[in-house]
Amino acid sequence: MSNRRSFIQKAAIASVAFALDPFKNIAAAPERNVAVQKPIVLSTWRFGIQANEAAWKILSKNGRALDAVEAGVRVPEADPNERSVGYGGRPDRDGRVTLDACIMDENANIGSVACLEYIKHPISVARAVMEKTPHVMLVGEGALQFALAQGFPKENLLVEASEKEWKEWLKTSKYEPKANIENHDTIGMIALDAQGNLSGACTTSGMANKMHGRVGDSPIIGAGLYVDNEIGAATATGHGEEVIRIAGCHLVVELMRQGKTPQVACEEAVARIIKLTKQRNKPLKDIQVGFIALDKNGRHGAYCIQGGFNFALNDSSGNRLIDADYSLK
Repeated sequence: MSNRRSFIQKAAIASVAFALDPFKNIAAAPERNVAVQKPIVLSTWRFGIQANEAAWKILSKNGRALDAVEAGVRVPEADPNERSVGYGGRPDRDGRVTLDACIMDENANIGSVACLEYIKHPISVARAVMEKTPHVMLVGEGALQFALAQGFPKENLLVEASEKEWKEWLKTSKYEPKANIENHDTIGMIALDAQGNLSGACTTSGMANKMHGRVGDSPIIGAGLYVDNEIGAATATGHGEEVIRIAGCHLVVELMRQGKTPQVACEEAVARIIKLTKQRNKPLKDIQVGFIALDKNGRHGAYCIQGGFNFALNDSSGNRLIDADYSLK
């Protein structure tokens, strides 16, 4: 009888505790007795090497992850030879370069811009949205007005090579996105700093020859980027429509919350996209999506639909480019 009474009392106490704070125990605690690898920074594609270098300058001096990811992705944004990010990005079918970006810190502060024209560094505009407005996303003309008011210079982002390519495309105007176009795409970056805090950034010019006004996953918190400072962070690259369909990066982080490693979480998110694509009777051969993830212990993972996706990793062992494992072999 005493055991039964004790069980009932404990159950009642637990029920009251849950009613008062139902989410208290949902977050999976970081594994104990695991050596935490920090600082560490991951970014997508080969241009992640140079981006990581800029981020590492901040992280290696005990700087904040938020500052590191912003500084890191600004590198390809400013490079006219990188044709899918920032200055030099490929235009839409109307010949207009429109940029998307978002940023998220360890406190769930977020900022985003979409369909932004004439501004070389949309990631910094996104951070300004986060820090200087009551909103989380500005788009189009409103985003441009805000950027100009904040002192960002207005510039022509359409470089000669991209314009030439666009004019050649106009001869057929055939829209056929390919997997791993020129082996690069959006840059997403996630980092864990020396204080154990996570942040992330994502920036792109989107798919070449897209409809004007098209927005992919990159500026959407929960799709192209998600950070939960108790659990981990994830970012995505590839065909944004498919990432949005499953709220990809939020899914990866939630899988880590359930106890999955970053690698397994990325693999399960890719499997979800493949399953839905097949259910919709859509071909997989030209679809590419890749995820990278980082947990609170500094463990990382990466996975994609098909071969060709790589990512850059910088930690105490140095900065290197790694080919991600993939599903369709």
